Amino acid sequence: MAEQRVEFEQGYPQAASALGARERVTLRRAIEAYRFFYPVVSMDGILRGTRAVGAVDNKSAPIVVAQPRHVGFTLNSDTPYMGGGLDLRDGPMVIELPPGPLVGLIDDHYHRWLVDLGLPGRNGPHGGTVLLLPPGHDTAADAAVEDGVEVVRSDTYHVLVALRALPLGGDVDQATALLRSVRIHPQSDPSRSFTFLDCDDVAMDTTPLAWEDNLEYWRVLHSVIEAEPAVEEIRPMLGLLAELGIEHGKPFEPDARLTEMLTRAAATGRDEMLVSAFASDRPDRMVWADRTWEWVGLRPENGTFERPDSLDVEAKDRWFAQAIVASPAMFRRDAGAGSLYWLGLRDRDGNYLDGGSAYRLRIPLPVPHSLFWSVTVYDTQTRSETDAPSQQAALRSLFDDLAPEGADHIDLYFSPDKPAGVEDGRWLQTVPGRGWFTYFRIYGPQAAAFDGSWKPADFERL
Repeated sequence: MAEQRVEFEQGYPQAASALGARERVTLRRAIEAYRFFYPVVSMDGILRGTRAVGAVDNKSAPIVVAQPRHVGFTLNSDTPYMGGGLDLRDGPMVIELPPGPLVGLIDDHYHRWLVDLGLPGRNGPHGGTVLLLPPGHDTAADAAVEDGVEVVRSDTYHVLVALRALPLGGDVDQATALLRSVRIHPQSDPSRSFTFLDCDDVAMDTTPLAWEDNLEYWRVLHSVIEAEPAVEEIRPMLGLLAELGIEHGKPFEPDARLTEMLTRAAATGRDEMLVSAFASDRPDRMVWADRTWEWVGLRPENGTFERPDSLDVEAKDRWFAQAIVASPAMFRRDAGAGSLYWLGLRDRDGNYLDGGSAYRLRIPLPVPHSLFWSVTVYDTQTRSETDAPSQQAALRSLFDDLAPEGADHIDLYFSPDKPAGVEDGRWLQTVPGRGWFTYFRIYGPQAAAFDGSWKPADFERL
């Protein structure tokens, strides 16, 4: 690519080339800002999506077992979800968890991890109470908190509380009841506890898909910057946004030229993030040298994408282009800890998975888990469960017979039409003309899932 240089005369930039340089700088800044703040816009999509189905911040939240009608980045059907928005401008909020197999976290409006809840949290399966403080809360008030209460401070007023209940034994009703027993209320008024909305049969979209490649992306981002106090650690990036006309306390009114540049940057930034997600060349993305399976999360150390001395921006881009929320528990590669996520998007020959073709996936048995495992099919264009006529996008060991007695492997099939002779519970439908990928999840992974002594085959095109 030929480098465009500024023309000078007597040391001064000439008008025409200076204009070109300014436009290149604007576009470059906008693309970098797009990628950096994409998680912020994605988080706002989650909060907006829950409100659109009737949830009200500080008052109610949807509970749902995800299905293709629920558009959300790599949601799964393995467990029921509860996700609710809190508005800390009304003061501190309290989250009271009952004992049981709950897994969750709290993320702030900038999609940054604040605390783990339930099994990966401080109290594990024993329940517990979290007091969530707003920005600038008087720390003297913390002294009055009861012993055993975990105090967490947010740098933003709006946060997301997300929880899942593990349906051990395949009892979804019991898991849903456990979610409904969680109490979320203002510290000032324990009687104002959350109510929960049954949204299993309600279409819901918690993604930024409608705005991620156009000018509306920047309007949504401006609304977040306007609603929240500045966060010290991202001051340089907030300064970059200010150069693009996005600044707290000021209206966002781009002129025609800036509108064109920001629209172009949104489309380019989206494309580049999908390259990070689905066409990365990072060597550390590969799980095994002799398979095409990839790690979704590239940083197992933490939920903040931090290297010892820097931020791993590619790992951050890759995750948020295809998934939501992050915590240390999601990325650990330790036996028995949390869950692991493998990404399957190519067949054994290295070709992308095609919705119009048929594939077989051979999985050795037993799968090394202490809880359960699943395979879920996602549409590459929505990064959500594939919306095929079957309306089933997952096979799950909790609900499907995926370990036939005496068998040393199981074959799963993926195709537009059910292959002849294949049993129910062994096939997931794909859609011609649409690419797809899978997440292979193991909950409570055992050592064999990490040391290479057990591994699934690659997808074989039939």
